[in-house]
Amino acid sequence: MPTVDRVRTTHTSSDPDTPLWRASQAFRLITLVYAISYQAATVDNYVNPRLSWVLVALMAVWSGASALVLSRATLPRWQVVLADQVIVIALMASTRLVADYDWYSTRQTLPTTLWATNAVISAAILWGPRGGIASGVVMSVVSALVRDRFDLDLWSDATAPVLLSAGLALGLASNTARRSHEELRRAARSAAITEERERLARQVHDGVLQVLALVRRRGLEIGGPAAELAELAGEQEVALRVLISEQAVPRSEHPGSIVDVRALLNTQASTAVSVSTPADPVLVESHVARELAAVVATALSNVELHAGAEARAYVLLEDVDGELIVSIRDDGQGIPAGRLAAAEAEGRMGVSKSILGRVESLGGTAILDTNEGDGTEWEIRVPRAGGPA
Repeated sequence: MPTVDRVRTTHTSSDPDTPLWRASQAFRLITLVYAISYQAATVDNYVNPRLSWVLVALMAVWSGASALVLSRATLPRWQVVLADQVIVIALMASTRLVADYDWYSTRQTLPTTLWATNAVISAAILWGPRGGIASGVVMSVVSALVRDRFDLDLWSDATAPVLLSAGLALGLASNTARRSHEELRRAARSAAITEERERLARQVHDGVLQVLALVRRRGLEIGGPAAELAELAGEQEVALRVLISEQAVPRSEHPGSIVDVRALLNTQASTAVSVSTPADPVLVESHVARELAAVVATALSNVELHAGAEARAYVLLEDVDGELIVSIRDDGQGIPAGRLAAAEAEGRMGVSKSILGRVESLGGTAILDTNEGDGTEWEIRVPRAGGPA
C-alpha cells in the first residue's frame, strides 16, 4: 500500500524533540551573551583576569559547538549531553582559580547560573523530568560547594530553585512532545490504512459485489438449477460484504481504541441497500463498532436471502443522548408468524445468535417488527459504552 508506506516514512523519520533542541540551543547562545557581559563587568574583581578570559573563551567555543551538534544531531546526543554536564561542572569549579573567597562566596560562579542552566535543559530534553531534576540537583550541589554556601535562604540564592524548575519543566515538555508525536503518527497511519481499505472496498463493490448481485437476480429469474447458483452467489456476496465491513476498522494495538462506526456501515451500501448516517463522525470503541456492523450485516443477509429478489433495504444510524440507534428496514415479503422459532429449532441461529446475542452482549436491545407481506424492520439500540446493562 503506497499510501501507508508514505505516511510511515514521513512520520518516523522526524524527531519530536527537534523543535525543543533548536529552541534550547538558541537559549544557550543568548545566555552566552549574558555570561560574557557579566564577565566584562566583573573581571576587574578577579585575582586572575587573564585566565578568566581564557575560560570564558572556552565557554563560548563549547556553546557554539554543542548548539550545532545538538540541534542537528550529528553525533549521538547522549554523548554531547554528558560532555555538557562535565564541562559545566569544570567551568563552575574553575571559579576558585580566578577569584578569591570574598568574591566567589557571595556571587555567581564564573559561568553564570543562567548559562549553567543549559546543561540541565539538555538533560531534561533527552531523559525527561527525572534526568532534568537529577542534573539540576547536581548543578545546585556543585554551585554550593564551589561557593562554600550551604543554606536554605532561597530569597538570597535562588540557584537550586531555578535549576530544578528548568529541569522539571523542560522534562515534562519533552515527554509531552514525544507522546503527542506518537499519537499523531498512529492517527496518520490509521487514517492511511482506513483510506486504503475504503478504496479497495469501493473497487470490490464496483466489481465483484455487483457481479454477484447480478448473478443472484438473474438466477432467481431463470429458476431451476440456476436458482441454486443464485443462492450461492447471494451467500458469497453477503460474506464478502461482511469481510469488507470488518476490515474497515484498523486492528489497533490498544484495546478500547476509538473508531468511526459510519465507515463500517457505509461499506455495506449497494444497489439494493441504502445507508444513511449522520454528517458528523460517530465515534465509539472499536469492538462496539465491529459488533454493530456484524449485526447489520446479518440483518442485510436475511434480506438478501429471504425478502425477495426485488426487495430493497434501508439502514439508518442515529446518535441520540449517548445511545446508538440503528434501524434496518426492508420492503420485502416479511417473516411469517412462527418462522423465527422454527428456524432456531432447526439449528439456524442467524437471528438468535448473530443479532440478538451480539446486541445483548453490548448491553442493548433489539426489536423486530414484521408482518407477512409488509417487510421487516429491526430497531437496534446500543449504549455508546458497549457494556452489559
